[in-house]
Amino acid sequence: MTKGPETEGPDGTAKEGVVKRSVLIAGHRTSLSLEEPFWHELQTLAQARGLSLNKLVAEIDKKRTGNLSSALRLYVLAALKGRGRG
Repeated sequence: MTKGPETEGPDGTAKEGVVKRSVLIAGHRTSLSLEEPFWHELQTLAQARGLSLNKLVAEIDKKRTGNLSSALRLYVLAALKGRGRG
């Protein structure tokens, strides 16, 4: 995924607001809303594990109990605190 006008401020820096994105999970496209810093960290974690972003999101999706966006934020938080699998 690349940054575009909807994810960048006028000075080219990332917006901190929520951005809606599409991912592919088990062959089905779904949308989720996630802040740019969480999205960036999720991409970094997927890359560190040698996974595509869709594959990592699918793994998280299988284990979640709440909504997907919240599950992704919690995964990133846990990873940054040293308890995640990223």
